[in-house]
Parts: sequence; C-alpha cells; structure tokens
Amino acid sequence: MHAHDRTTRGGRGRGRGRGPREDFPGHWGGGWGGWGGGGRRRMRRGDIRRGVLSALQDGPAHGYEIMRRLEERSGGIWRPSPGSVYPLLQMLEDEGLVRAEARDGTRVFELTDAGRTEAETAQQEGHVTPWAGGESADRARMLKSSMGQLFLAVRQLGAAGTPEQVDKTIEILQRAKKELYQLLAED
Repeated sequence: MHAHDRTTRGGRGRGRGRGPREDFPGHWGGGWGGWGGGGRRRMRRGDIRRGVLSALQDGPAHGYEIMRRLEERSGGIWRPSPGSVYPLLQMLEDEGLVRAEARDGTRVFELTDAGRTEAETAQQEGHVTPWAGGESADRARMLKSSMGQLFLAVRQLGAAGTPEQVDKTIEILQRAKKELYQLLAED
C-alpha cells in the first residue's frame, strides 16, 4: 500500500484522524486563527475586542458580517470564529458598548455612544488592530499566498500525477515539514 492510498480514520476527515492530513487543524485557508510571524497563534482577547469595535464603526452588522469585515480588513490573514465573536458581542452588550436588535430574523449589533468612544479612544492611542499593516502583515500575507500556491500544486499532482510522482511529492512535503520544524527549533 502506498502512503497516499491511506485516508484518515473514517474516510475523508478534517485532519483529526490518523493519516497524511493529521497535521492540518481545521481546514485550509483561514481556520487557523491568526496568520502571523508566529505561526498558529491566536489573537489576544484585547485584539479581538478592538477588532470587533472597529468593524462596528462601519455601521450595524450581524455576527457573520462582522467576521467578514475583519477578514477583509486583515487582507485574509484572520477570520475569527463564531465561537470567539458571539461571546464577545454578548460581553460588549453586557458592558453597554453595543446594542443588539432583531432585524429580518437575525440579531444586528451596533455601537452605543460608549462603544463608539472606546473604539475612537483605542484608535487615537495607537491601539490598532494586529493586522493594521507593516512588514509583519506583508510577510504573513506572503506566507499565506505561498502556502495556497503550494496546496494547489499538490492538489494537481494528486489528481493528475502518476503513483511515483505522488510518492515523490509526499517525500518532498515530509522533508519540507521537517525542515520547517528545524527552523523553529533554531530560536
């Protein structure tokens, strides 16, 4: 049996079983929380808070719209999960910084005067969102783009490659993974 013939436990999984995909949490393209110089780190609560308040400065929105705004603002680097956004929205509502009302069968959130003041104060004090730009954000975008291109090449090889080409691809990827972990260990 070739290594590429094995599948994750239970067939096609999302990286939670045993097999070639076991190292990929969630799915490709945004499920990893923050894409930054540190790899798989998550945004801190204060960053998420500032991000949500900042996104609501553009106007009222439901939770998924807020997540979309954050993803757009970060250039695709970060898309927070519903599990981080909705509890935060509830907390902000409890603090009186946002209010929610039902519109067309969904909860829409908007900043209160106090919420607007906190968002503006954070901006004035230079507490910008973690993806606001600069060299670090550019590197993160380049890393994500490079990984996406690699994924497309691997997918094409998996679909059209010979068994020998697929075996060679697996070897290359395993070597690359080892080299990346060695790079991290150098620190």
